[in-house]
Amino acid sequence: MKIAVASDNGMVAGHFGHCENFNVFHVESEQVVKHEVVPNPGHKPGFLPNFLHDLGVEVIIAGGMGGGAVQIFNEKGIEVVVGVRNSAKEAAELYLKGQLESTGSICHEHQHAHEDGCNH
Repeated sequence: MKIAVASDNGMVAGHFGHCENFNVFHVESEQVVKHEVVPNPGHKPGFLPNFLHDLGVEVIIAGGMGGGAVQIFNEKGIEVVVGVRNSAKEAAELYLKGQLESTGSICHEHQHAHEDGCNH
């Protein structure tokens, strides 16, 4: 299994598409066996969910995410966990322990960024 965490400076990024990079945790037998940092190749509508799917990601963790990205992840069978504010490593570890819950912090309108809880 691969868990990707949208990250800025090692912390979960406030908005998935605008993160610096993705911390990708390779998991075997409920343990992280490898960790890599993949630079964000750029925010283009619909691109990042497909990019992460092509990397073999099965779970994406972020602070907030637009509804379009959530829909594509759902179509690809990738679990979306949003509303997270931990370090990337801690978020992945909490997910593996079953202690990380999505708050459903979906960004609906980018022009109202500060009203919907997303940090753009």
